[in-house]
Amino acid sequence: MRINKAFKFRIFPTKKQMERINKTIGCSRFVFNFFLGKQQITDTYWYMVKEMVQNGQLPANNWKGNCLNKYETVKAIPELKKYYSFLKEVDSIACVKRFLISA
Repeated sequence: MRINKAFKFRIFPTKKQMERINKTIGCSRFVFNFFLGKQQITDTYWYMVKEMVQNGQLPANNWKGNCLNKYETVKAIPELKKYYSFLKEVDSIACVKRFLISA
């Protein structure tokens, strides 16, 4: 007979810890949405090119659209930190892990 067990844990962070947790979650969300927006812009561009080829406005589409590579985006995070200083306040690995899990 197989028995499944589960454990529930509840944490009670201090106000300072709660602030840090919220900053980390917010920065992770910002990084994810930033690259999602970049991908959506790229998708829109290639959709328009495809539509122009179908309408005869372009003779052919010989270019290949590139999707965002998650490893290239991870390498771009230090560059983001130069422009958005609030990303320096949180753990960099937390932003990267969230992005890699979501992608």
